[in-house]
Amino acid sequence: MLQGARHTHMAALHVAAEQSGIEIEIHELRKAVDLVNAQPHAIVFPGGESTTMRLTGNDPASSLLPALFDWIREDSARPVLGTCAGAILLCDPQDGGDRLVAAEIDRNAYGRQADSFQSALDAKILDRQFPGVFIRAPRFTSVGDSVEVVVTHDSEVVGVKHGNRLALTFHPELSEDSGFHEWLLQTAKEVTA
Repeated sequence: MLQGARHTHMAALHVAAEQSGIEIEIHELRKAVDLVNAQPHAIVFPGGESTTMRLTGNDPASSLLPALFDWIREDSARPVLGTCAGAILLCDPQDGGDRLVAAEIDRNAYGRQADSFQSALDAKILDRQFPGVFIRAPRFTSVGDSVEVVVTHDSEVVGVKHGNRLALTFHPELSEDSGFHEWLLQTAKEVTA
């Protein structure tokens, strides 16, 4: 809840819960203490502005990003969905630790706001096409051996999976398809069962 499309993700999670029949409780994380109190089963890093998220989340008043990065690194099975700016944070945490998703990413690589677009994507992880929304999107420049390419756009990589961490350069929360949010909930259910 630092910045970005967080409320849209919350709405998408509610739709995904209804579609999948999985009961959920959403916790709004703004400070490290919120993470401790919530004890979540999954995390969403929303799109937005990664620089603002870093400044806010690393501020001593919040300290949320260091706590989240530690939480993710403590258990590689924990499901994480990072979209757009969230994918940037996962691929480039800038905290002195290992990348949370072993891929390199270039911010705003698709251009300015005016260059935003929508297009059908090949979502291998969902076994179907998905309506992708790209807004000042980042671009994967390389993908590590431990990373699986799970979404492409005209054969360009736009979604990768590293264990149960999913990094997408587009905004699935802005489509009417809750597939990626359903993936997050199903994965969290399997991990905690």
